[in-house]
Amino acid sequence: MVRCQNTEGSYGIATEEGYYQKISQAFCSFVSQKPNRSRYAAHVVVDGANGVGALKARNLIGYLDGHLSIDIYNDGSLGKLNYRCGADFVKVQQTAPDGVPAKAGVRYLSFDGDADRVVYYFLDKENTFHLLDGDRIATLVASYLGQLLTAAGLQLRLGLVQTAYANGASTHYITDVLKVPVSCVNTGVKHLHHKAVDYDIGVYFEANGHGTVVFSSTAAELIRAAASADKHENEEKKEASKKLALLVNIINETVGDAISDMLLVEAILCDRDWDAEDWHRLYIDLPCRQLKVKVKDRTVVKTADAERKTVSPPGMQNAIDSIVRKYLKSRSFVRPSGTEDVVRVYAEADTKANTDQLACDVAQVVYDYAGGIGERPVLPAYHLAERVTQ
Repeated sequence: MVRCQNTEGSYGIATEEGYYQKISQAFCSFVSQKPNRSRYAAHVVVDGANGVGALKARNLIGYLDGHLSIDIYNDGSLGKLNYRCGADFVKVQQTAPDGVPAKAGVRYLSFDGDADRVVYYFLDKENTFHLLDGDRIATLVASYLGQLLTAAGLQLRLGLVQTAYANGASTHYITDVLKVPVSCVNTGVKHLHHKAVDYDIGVYFEANGHGTVVFSSTAAELIRAAASADKHENEEKKEASKKLALLVNIINETVGDAISDMLLVEAILCDRDWDAEDWHRLYIDLPCRQLKVKVKDRTVVKTADAERKTVSPPGMQNAIDSIVRKYLKSRSFVRPSGTEDVVRVYAEADTKANTDQLACDVAQVVYDYAGGIGERPVLPAYHLAERVTQ
């Protein structure tokens, strides 16, 4: 609403209804261009985390004219806010939320309590859970925008911004397959947004599902001009330009917004005629693990290189590097929490067992170098058994 006021209405009408009208009209216009679909089903199930997003998503349904069917669970009528539900629970626990019926072949998504994050998930035919998190959303969006820019013949610099928590497989896919520039910044949306505006079109999502897309004024003007041009070299350029213009209006550039991000994802899946499994096949995530180590004083740990390297205490980074070298496709970093006296550990490697062992080994380094308190981290017995059977 602030941006609507500051732009004197050019960004939209500064009311809640104006918000719904802007994103829903653009979405309906976009998906109506793809009436014939074989794999995409215009239906999602939303876990509202018992928060305000559930109420606002329910309000949205009336604006969609049947172009997207939305079933909402964890709507606040019974459960507690974010308790065993919501985007953070699904992302961290790698499991479906409580309170949502599970069925294979359905696209599910979870908002967080205040609806600024969203992650998708689905169950395959064997009822195996698969997460489509912020990394997946970012790669889907970046790949599609790149496709449209090429088709429209627009020379705009597209870039993607991640944090160190982005899965290494997603970074590889973006840089080596999509050939899209990637920037890594410190954790926190304010850092991602600040870097994203360096591009003509900046895509940014944290792995937890918080993010959006921002367009420079030059990019927005070129897209509008191309979409409204009377003459185009061919029909493909015309269609791609119009799709870009509609996406600009679906996207909420000002803030992470689970509702508009949902419509963005659905628009792309619809146009590509993809289901969740098609989306998931873009690349295979590396197994990852997050731990936290209690310490006397978290401020003794200082980081650099977008929090991917430690510069204090002395020797800790060398110890981490020597451990990482033992595993294939591995990396690990540590960073102090911003809110509690713990140091957070992130690790990924070629197998789940190796990832768990790597995370434990690095957690022990943190404990030893940074003044750990309580029991020294150890790998649980069931992980040791898993390593033997692999």
